[in-house]
Amino acid sequence: MVQSIFTVPAYESQPVCLLLQLLVLTVKFKKVAHNRDMAAAVAPRTHRKDNVNYNLHFRMINEQQVDDICLDFFYKPHTITLLTVTLLSLMYFAFTRNDEQSDNNLRVGLLVVVSFFLVISVLALPNGPFTRPHPAIWRMVFGLSVLYFLFLVFLLFLNWDQVKILMYWVDPNLRYATREADIMEYAVNCTVITYERLLSHFDIFAFGHFAGWALKALLIRNYSLCWTISITWELTELFFMHLLPNFAECWWDQVILDILLCNGGGIWLGMTACRFLEMRTYHWASIKEIHTTTGKIKRAVLQFTPANWTYVRWFDPKSSFQRLAGIYLFMVLCQLTELNTFFLKHIFVFQACHPLSWCRILLIGAITAPTVRQYFAYLTDTQCKRVGTQCWVFGAITFLEALACVKFGHDLFSKTQICHVLLWLLCLALITLLCLYGMMWYEQNRMKSISVQSEDCNDSSVVDSCGFVPEGVSAQRDSLRSLQPTKRRRASGRNRFVNGHGGKKQ
Repeated sequence: MVQSIFTVPAYESQPVCLLLQLLVLTVKFKKVAHNRDMAAAVAPRTHRKDNVNYNLHFRMINEQQVDDICLDFFYKPHTITLLTVTLLSLMYFAFTRNDEQSDNNLRVGLLVVVSFFLVISVLALPNGPFTRPHPAIWRMVFGLSVLYFLFLVFLLFLNWDQVKILMYWVDPNLRYATREADIMEYAVNCTVITYERLLSHFDIFAFGHFAGWALKALLIRNYSLCWTISITWELTELFFMHLLPNFAECWWDQVILDILLCNGGGIWLGMTACRFLEMRTYHWASIKEIHTTTGKIKRAVLQFTPANWTYVRWFDPKSSFQRLAGIYLFMVLCQLTELNTFFLKHIFVFQACHPLSWCRILLIGAITAPTVRQYFAYLTDTQCKRVGTQCWVFGAITFLEALACVKFGHDLFSKTQICHVLLWLLCLALITLLCLYGMMWYEQNRMKSISVQSEDCNDSSVVDSCGFVPEGVSAQRDSLRSLQPTKRRRASGRNRFVNGHGGKKQ
């Protein structure tokens, strides 16, 4: 048989087959490598996209931006101008003032250091979740909180004699300061209740008590949480009465004046203001668009009000254990912050009217505002993976103050009755858990009633004159039952935020 020219000889067919197989394997390996490279390229791209979304979401609570700026001068960076002014003022005061008094030199130098740190705070630190009246103010608040935190760290490494020298240098009159518990009597003649005695308790401290609870209600925005913190604080006073004599109060002073009038009145005022701000329409017009002088003044005053209002909901029927534990920790921190106020002035011996006392209270109050907002976002928002910087600094300040009290109040805390402290922690945990359970039960029943009302309204609109329900209504009703709480929450958020974000803000 004649062999075709296109037929491969037998002795040459095996190498050719091997080459073909190698070629096929090479193509397959290239395809696998290409697919692997594509997957590796897509994965980092998706990861980077998630990181970008996370960073943008975190920036909303840590460094909120101002939208629709109308007065550009107040929001443009003036770094060169600020540097020139600060350096010129520093040169003027450094070379013109009298530097013969060493104490005065230290005071002025410390004041200038604080001032320059605040300038750096305005340039570099985040402003937190707030932009009103201006982000620079909240940056300075954050800067002051950092300075106070560093001062507490420095204080922990001093001994008691050095602390007294430092306090006497700040205010020489503290040498003669006495504790309020040493010159006043508490819980005396509690059975004697007269109009003059009741009236004598309404002083500047009672007003501060009332205003403090109004501010707390404005920040927490929940009746149940505020009342729980109020009642547990009165129990805290009872359990720590053996350490701080000024915690001893008559029953009518503690129940009527403190809980009902000061605490209850402040909570009511704060929650009333919350309802007013929640129902308000947030549409901000530019001051350039207002032509009357009265309108411009009103707009300038309104700059000190919120740019929008955040709907706060601490509890949810499907809250996780982590969320409940976070709320319990929040309530414990509130109690610890209040305790630090009384222990500091008792251990370091200065009265409540001293500037060291009310300046600290004002600073803690200013720090608390962004702290509560950031902590709420961390607790309730699944996209928020870490707490804000101001919240972190506030937590550190609270524990450092407690450590300073324990270190320098060793003689006082040596009298501590451990059973009272353990019982206080147990009561605080039980009351908090009962309160949380009650609030969750209330939320569940409220949502059920809302679902029933919405079903009734939907049924009345689709039922005909013979009482026949058209086909498909029952399925729609079941879907409404599961979606109604979400719809209500979104609708309420839309009513509150559309004008705030759609309008102009400054």
